[in-house]
Amino acid sequence: MAEWLYEAGIGENRAALVEGDTILEAAIEWPDELRAGAVLAGRLAAILVPGKRGIVQTGDGAEVLLEPLAAWVTEGAAVRVEIVREAVPEAGRARLPKARLTQEDPRSGPTLEQRVRATDDPVTMVGAHGPDRLEAAGWSELLDEAASGEIAFPGGALRMSLTPAMTLFDVDGALPAAELARAGAAAAGRAIRRFGIGGSIGIDLPTLEGKADRQAAAAALDAVLPQPFERTAVNGFGFLQLVRRRTRVSVPERVQGDPAGAAARALLRRAERDRGSGERVLVAAPGVVERIEARPDWLDRLGRSLGAPIALRADPRLAISAGHVHSSPI
Repeated sequence: MAEWLYEAGIGENRAALVEGDTILEAAIEWPDELRAGAVLAGRLAAILVPGKRGIVQTGDGAEVLLEPLAAWVTEGAAVRVEIVREAVPEAGRARLPKARLTQEDPRSGPTLEQRVRATDDPVTMVGAHGPDRLEAAGWSELLDEAASGEIAFPGGALRMSLTPAMTLFDVDGALPAAELARAGAAAAGRAIRRFGIGGSIGIDLPTLEGKADRQAAAAALDAVLPQPFERTAVNGFGFLQLVRRRTRVSVPERVQGDPAGAAARALLRRAERDRGSGERVLVAAPGVVERIEARPDWLDRLGRSLGAPIALRADPRLAISAGHVHSSPI
């Protein structure tokens, strides 16, 4: 039976739908973000495309992309908007949250915990000082796949690439073409669900000559990826495109859009579970240390959780994901 594991971590909240020792779905929430479903009051700060798109500045100074833009809304007008897609972190810039006009009263969007509790699956809270069930189900491996884009499956591998237009999966392996296409399509479907990927998605399968082989590959995807989504047939070049509703940020978008921040949060997670004693020293690449130093509240919470002083040490020789924790053995 599947169950949600939910963890309120330092700097991020995490949830995974786990069945046996497999993560079926995963989600990460960074506190203080504008969440999908939130209704905010603000003013139209700029018109980007008349009658189509504009920028709204909310009461607390945040900017959101308003689309569509009603013709009656002029610059400076007071408006109320609902967030329909959260901000998307991207290398070098962040894509603004997307909103629509509404007359509803202001409210916060549902939290990750509220969302998983609203499902039909049971929810188990995971604490920092008990068994690490998230890690036992493969949490670190999931983050590694999200960061590298390299996803292995029996007989082959996927290479996932994030682009501004779509998420692409390239299928490679040594199996016969028809068998590899079926296995690769199923692996891509599982990855899409596991990482919470939405929007436009392309899957590049081996070239398939026969219509029956192409239909079998598409059926393999349909069998593992829950609706709703829309897809094309597999064309003669082995390419299949699908579209899923995009409301929230996928795990790969979080990890690849802010590598230092993701590494900092992962290091804090490991530190909170350290079973040594005395002062804990977090050693990491300079960029990771800088991200933690910029959030003294994270360090305060870690110190309270461990009941020990915390120190940071930057090591420029370390890769961004190679941070570790030093402590005295018990």
